[in-house]
Amino acid sequence: MSNSTASLPGAPSPPVFQDSLGHPRPLWMLFMTEFWERFAFYGMRWALTLYIVSQFFGGDSTGEAFANQTYGAYLALVYAAGAFGGYIADRLIGHQRSILIGAIVMGAGLFVMMVPNQQVFLLGLSLVIIGNGLFKPNISTLVGELYPQGDPRRDAGFTIFYMGINAGSFFSPILTGWLASVITDTPMVQNYKIVFATAGIGMVLSYFWFWFGRRQLQGIGSAPVGASGGRSLGLLAVYFVVGIPLMFFLLSSTILAWILFALFVGLAAMLLVEGMREGKVARDKVIAMLIIFVFNVMFWMFFEQAGSSFNFLAEKIVNRDFGGWEFPVAWFQSVNPLAIISLAPLVAMIWIWMGRRNSEPSIPRKFGLGLIGNGLAFLLLMYALTHLVDADQKIPFWTLFMVYVVQSVAELCLSPIGLSMVTKLAPPKYVAFAMGGWFLSVANGNNLSGEFAKWVSGTDGISTTSALLGYTWGFWSLMGAGVLLFLIAPLVNKLMHGVR
Repeated sequence: MSNSTASLPGAPSPPVFQDSLGHPRPLWMLFMTEFWERFAFYGMRWALTLYIVSQFFGGDSTGEAFANQTYGAYLALVYAAGAFGGYIADRLIGHQRSILIGAIVMGAGLFVMMVPNQQVFLLGLSLVIIGNGLFKPNISTLVGELYPQGDPRRDAGFTIFYMGINAGSFFSPILTGWLASVITDTPMVQNYKIVFATAGIGMVLSYFWFWFGRRQLQGIGSAPVGASGGRSLGLLAVYFVVGIPLMFFLLSSTILAWILFALFVGLAAMLLVEGMREGKVARDKVIAMLIIFVFNVMFWMFFEQAGSSFNFLAEKIVNRDFGGWEFPVAWFQSVNPLAIISLAPLVAMIWIWMGRRNSEPSIPRKFGLGLIGNGLAFLLLMYALTHLVDADQKIPFWTLFMVYVVQSVAELCLSPIGLSMVTKLAPPKYVAFAMGGWFLSVANGNNLSGEFAKWVSGTDGISTTSALLGYTWGFWSLMGAGVLLFLIAPLVNKLMHGVR
């Protein structure tokens, strides 16, 4: 038996969890729940921009700009909804019910997307967004609540959980890409339906895995004490009645960037007010967390090109021919999770090894490494587009493959550390809400990634010239942000009051 307890100071006496492989046993149930949810999410993500161009633009490259913008808006709204989902869980229905309801709504949306009509397709995306808002921040919060404050296993636990995310996202593009190529003899634009159907089945599996495994949590994530059943259900209904049509509108709206920025500022103000109520230390921790959130926006703005500009780059500019067999575009999406699965244990061991020697980088320095690593991936693309373009205006396969690997190393320096950071720095009563803030910062970055990809593709579709121009700008932006964060790291560390 371990001494694992809930992570919130001042909370009632938490349960004691039995360990399994050195971590609280419920971690592995949450691992598999997230595995199937990510299987669903990434199983169809690779197809979105390709499907939009094929189905709604007849395959014309001029549709790339719209597809990239829609893709960025979709990802942004998926993560922005997490801010509201976190609040609903914290204040109304609890984390467990949020996860179960979110899984149902997401699964419904994925099946709706099978209908080859643009308006119905956008409705399906809206359902996925709303459902994910209830699911995503709350399962991450449950992971944090398995460990007591100061437990040295917490970062390693989040890294293991992050491997569950990437295990699901590794297998799904391979399976759905294969199914789309062999399920029928009809054109690929029709075969994308099987991609959405398979993703929907993955969401069904995620629901049942959590439904049967939630008893292991021993009450963690239950509805908050004193929450009114009728009032909670009424506010949840408002979330759906207002949220679904709002998401539908925002998917094709030009004002989304301003709305996301306003939401981020509003959420930051609420967290800061709560921190001030609890004293100077809590206030400083919130300020440190918000500074990291800003740099997180920059990271995801350029990282999240996999389903947009990198997708079209792979389709048109990367040489994928291997002696008559062509490497599927969808399979590039599996390189990142494969690298994460392979390298996450190594990175975790490096952090532990450095920690024992008091040389482990601080949280802001890890984020700085992530930004710089992301920039190096764009430097590789700059080199390839400048020096390795062949007579057919294509770059070698290995260059894009290695871009995903380099980005994966950068991601490991930042993303799992960020999830853990929120549970350490957020005001205790608003951990899930703060987790929603983390995802809202990702949302802002993802929306900007769509705008960036739209610029890379231009009005006529991606080319070696437009790609080189865009990726050069990405390199310098990331390197500048990474160096700046390294320089201000001592100030951020001071605000964190010893949290590492």
